[in-house]
Amino acid sequence: MYHNFFKCGITGLCLEVTFTSLISFLRKDLKMTATTSLLMFPIYGGAACLTPLCRFLKHRPPLLRGTVYMLLIYLGEYTSGCFLKKRNMCPWDYSNCPLNVQGIIRLDFAPLWFATGLLFERLLLPNQCEHIA
Repeated sequence: MYHNFFKCGITGLCLEVTFTSLISFLRKDLKMTATTSLLMFPIYGGAACLTPLCRFLKHRPPLLRGTVYMLLIYLGEYTSGCFLKKRNMCPWDYSNCPLNVQGIIRLDFAPLWFATGLLFERLLLPNQCEHIA
């Protein structure tokens, strides 16, 4: 479990650095400045809790698996965001973005969370990837 927690935490931070760097580049920041917070490590690491669900869903269609993971990622983002926001510690604020829910989640990120969920599945079930269609 600890190994998966660290794999998901590090992977999530790397994805976030890559994503925010690309956003910076699209905004004409040639330095491709990235932003994240160490508070994100345990949030992404929490994806390790999906391991039993990944095993249960492994023979289901990718569309179903990705949708379930996306919804659970949204749930994790929302609950952790509410928790951190109450303590004035939330490192993100989507209030000025379209399709936001209380400034905590962005519905337009659904495809990103869908893909991230399937990526985490591959991290959590590395020996079973060839069986996952």
